[in-house]
Amino acid sequence: MDERACLLQAAFLRDLALAVCARWKVESKARGGWRHCWLVATLLLLLLLFMDPAQAWTGRINGGIFCDVCSDSVIGPEDHALEGAEVAVLCITKSGEVVNYQAFTDRRGAFVVTESMPEGQRWDSCLVRPIGGAHPTCRRPTGRRAGIRFRYTRPSGYSHTVRPFLFKPASAPAYCA
Repeated sequence: MDERACLLQAAFLRDLALAVCARWKVESKARGGWRHCWLVATLLLLLLLFMDPAQAWTGRINGGIFCDVCSDSVIGPEDHALEGAEVAVLCITKSGEVVNYQAFTDRRGAFVVTESMPEGQRWDSCLVRPIGGAHPTCRRPTGRRAGIRFRYTRPSGYSHTVRPFLFKPASAPAYCA
């Protein structure tokens, strides 16, 4: 059963339990309608637990973008996170489909791409590359312009962290010499 079917079945069972409980509440307040409602809700919950959620898969890719102020390719105390920098993530699934994602860094320079899909369509390999920095002076990417390629081998629920991307200013400050 794929993830969409599982979610539809869960929503149907939830709505069914709510409808049954609402009807019994109206019809039999004095006859213990709530006990019947709890019984039905418990049975429906057991049905939900025995549905096959193992078919769904969730992947996560995260990383960061920083301004390498001294252009020394090392993140040091003089360097800072780039908020609002854009990252492109391209993944090929096990079924051969190509999916594209776009992410922006937060105030800590971190970006995250998360996706849930059926197990048979999970990511096989991915390419992560910086598109551009939002900082006015730190705009030039260093090194890996083509990005980072990798095979996504993590099980569902685990993340793959890529090395930080570094941008550098047009000219380094005097204290870097």
